[in-house]
This record gives sequence, C-alpha cells and structure tokens, in this order.
Amino acid sequence: MAKIAIGVNLEFVRSADKPFEWGVEEAARIGYEYVEPMVHWGRELLSEAGYFHSVSLLDDPYRIRRACQRAGVGLSGLSSHTPLAKPEVSLEYLKQAIRFAAECGAPVVNTDEGPKPSWTTEEEDHVLMRYVLHEAAGVAEPRGIRIGLEPHQQYSKSPAGLDRIYGLVASPAIGINFDTGNAFLAGEDPIAWLEHVRDRLVHLHAKDISVAQADAERGKVTGTAVGCACGDGVIDWRKVVGICRQAPAELIVLSVECGTIEQAERSLAHLRALVNELGAAGSG
Repeated sequence: MAKIAIGVNLEFVRSADKPFEWGVEEAARIGYEYVEPMVHWGRELLSEAGYFHSVSLLDDPYRIRRACQRAGVGLSGLSSHTPLAKPEVSLEYLKQAIRFAAECGAPVVNTDEGPKPSWTTEEEDHVLMRYVLHEAAGVAEPRGIRIGLEPHQQYSKSPAGLDRIYGLVASPAIGINFDTGNAFLAGEDPIAWLEHVRDRLVHLHAKDISVAQADAERGKVTGTAVGCACGDGVIDWRKVVGICRQAPAELIVLSVECGTIEQAERSLAHLRALVNELGAAGSG
C-alpha cells in the first residue's frame, strides 16, 4: 500500500510572472509537501530575467536542491516533457534531464510522446520512441530514476496506446505518470484507466477539469496544460486517492496541475481532507 503525499507542479505560479525560487517558497507557504519543477534545455529569456519558473538544464542541479531544502519541501519529479518520436530533440534532452534529476534529488522525470513528425508513419514513430526510451532507460536504471510516461498526445490518448509505448522497452526505470485531466479530456474514464495502470504508477498529475471545459473540449483534445482547482471539476478525487493508496509503490505524490495560486490553495485543502480521511479509514 502506497503512502500518498500532495505536491504541486510549479505551473501554478506561471500567471504570477515569478522565478523558480519564488514558486518553491510559495508552494511551501501554502503547505505543499512536494514540488515538481519544469526544466528546459538551453537558455530562455523569461526564466533568465526572473519572470518564469522553468529551470535550465545548463544550471547547477544544486540550485533546485538548495531551494527545496531552504523551503522544507521535497521533489516529486521533474516536468521534462519532450517529443519522443523526434530523437534529434528528445534523446539528449531526456538523458540530460535524468542526470540532472539524479543530482538535484528528483526521483522521476515525466514526459509524454509529444508532437510527432509530420512525415512519419505510426510504426516508424514507435521505432523512434523505442530507440529514445531504450537509451534513456540505460541512463536512468543505474541512477535509480524513473521515467514517468504520461497520457497526453496522439498515441497515449487511450489505455491501449499508452500501454504500447510503455511496452516498447522492458526496463524497471519506465513507469506511468498518470494525468487525470488529460485522460478525461481524451474521452476516457480516468478512474478505470488509473486502476488499469495502478501497478505501474510512479507519479500522478492531479488535474481537475471544469464543467465548462469538459463540455467544450472532451473528446476533441488529448490534454490541457493545467486544470481548475481540484474539487471544482469533474474528477472523483476520493476514488483517485483510494486507487493510488493501493499502488505497490512506496510513495505516490499527487502533483497538482492548476493555473493560479488561489487554485493551488483550494486544491491542497480538498485533497488533504480526502487523504487524511481515507488514511484514517484505512488504518482503522
């Protein structure tokens, strides 16, 4: 039975135009136990100027480690999404993100398959993804880092599609980073799908979808950047927490993906109440 903890993806401070360190301190102020930073390759103007929360993989990984230690929060993983079917982009980026994670103390690097090349076939795309994941797993395994595959793009938008990507490489380094909101918007039942991947779960994006967005986009898109506050939308968080508690992993972090600080505050209150309630019920 997994321990459940609550974290937040630093996308929640994107609308505040603040840097990484500020976002970590704000997550700690709200009461989150874990954070999930975003990393990028090269240099990016807004981040360098202190108006965006992403951290360059060219920075010292101890920048992340020190910021989390100062704030008293843990790292649930790194948001390191990259197009797996474009190895000229994804291979070295993902390998560098894994090495970066090992140094900064993040146990998981999260990715989806990303946009595909316009000219390749489905079979070719899966060969390309297998190549990237095989090479990345070889870097992740000796470092004890897990690669969390997320449902988001054209192939992972269904349980069978995500299973196929997961099965491309037989490695203990590869697991599932389930995204509740993406699964719902793709037209699937997120609770049934989460149950299906429970034993492979290494991380969870706690993303709720508003009724308005559900009505407008469900079945038309394969995901969304952030959701509404957890508890304000269509996701049954009581069932999500219950399934995650049954996962064989030692720890599953529910990493909230929402768009504002106020939504992050309400998400934590809603999820914390459920985790405490179900934890007490399970121990009785």
